[in-house]
Parts: sequence; structure tokens; C-alpha cells
Amino acid sequence: MLDRGQRALRAIVWQGVVTNLSPFVCPRTFLLPTMVPVTAELAPPPGNEWIGLCPQELDPSAAHEWLVRPDCGAVVVFTGNVRDHAGERSGVELLTYEAWETEAGARLEAVAAELRRRWPEAGRVALLHRTGDVALSRPAVVVGVSAPHRAAAFEAARFGIDAVKAAVPIWKRERWAGGEDWGLDGAELVDPAQVVSATGRAV
Repeated sequence: MLDRGQRALRAIVWQGVVTNLSPFVCPRTFLLPTMVPVTAELAPPPGNEWIGLCPQELDPSAAHEWLVRPDCGAVVVFTGNVRDHAGERSGVELLTYEAWETEAGARLEAVAAELRRRWPEAGRVALLHRTGDVALSRPAVVVGVSAPHRAAAFEAARFGIDAVKAAVPIWKRERWAGGEDWGLDGAELVDPAQVVSATGRAV
């Protein structure tokens, strides 16, 4: 149960989210699990972008298979798995991901659009992120890009995961041997166009 001060802060936070998401710092202490009821299961779409949140287990091999196109000689898939430590927290055994679903969907689309603006040769793009509980060593995020050549596929995939982390309102709660709390790596969200690629590709 939230006390009066926590309820007031939550109202202020949501006012800030609704009026101006960027920049926005998630207040880990007061973020509630009721923010996003995610129920839809993802399936490969007919087009060239597979984007969304999913409460079910992600399948990197299915993403890889979907990314393949006859005109693309390179396919790069990044999979982010739950690891057993976070900073000084050892024995991490579970992560719980929450998101502001409507805004997260729009931000994922914006990431894909910015990726294609910088790498117009990209073929297919996959940006998939888990919600709910994710166990140790299981995939929490899958980002993939296909392109005619390896350089573009590698660079675009690296930008994709960096931009998802920096621009999409998804937060995690960590359970470890010593307790449970929000992740330590929260930061202000930025517009995907503000994310600097590892190769310095011009914005």
C-alpha cells in the first residue's frame, strides 16, 4: 500500500510521463506492476519489421530464421540474457520487466525508423523485448538486422540494442540472494535520434 507521499509522487511522475516522456527518469521505488497489462503473444509479421513486447519466452532462432532474405547476405542477432549478477548484487536469479506498453511500442517503432534512416540498406529488423518474469540465463531481449553486407548488419544491430536500452520505457526489478529491488542502471530516456552509434554514424 502506498502512503500519501508515494501516491502524490506517482501522480507527479505520471503527469510528467504523459506530457513529456523525454527525458524521464523512472522512480524505481514507486513504479507499480499494474502499469502495463501485457497479454499478446508475438508472432512474425508479413512485413520487414518484427517489433514488440512479449510476456512469453523469446526464441532467438525464430528471429534469425525470419530475418533471412534472398537479397541479404548478412544476418546479425543480438540476444540479451539474464545474468547472475548486477553491480554489487550477486546471486541474481530472476528479473521482472515492466513497461509503459503504448509508449514502448511507439518508441520501438521510432528506433526501427531511425535505424533504417541511418542504414537504409537494412533488410529486416527485429526488436523484441520480454515483459514479466525472466529466469536466469533466459533471453530478455532480441535485436536482429539483415542486410546485404556484414558491416551494415553489425553496425545497425549494435545501434538497435543501444537505442532500445536508451530510448524505450522498459524497467527491470532484480531478485537476488540478498533481496529484491529495481535495477541499478536506470537513466533518462532519450529520443532514438540522439543515440550515438558505436561507429559514429552521423545522426
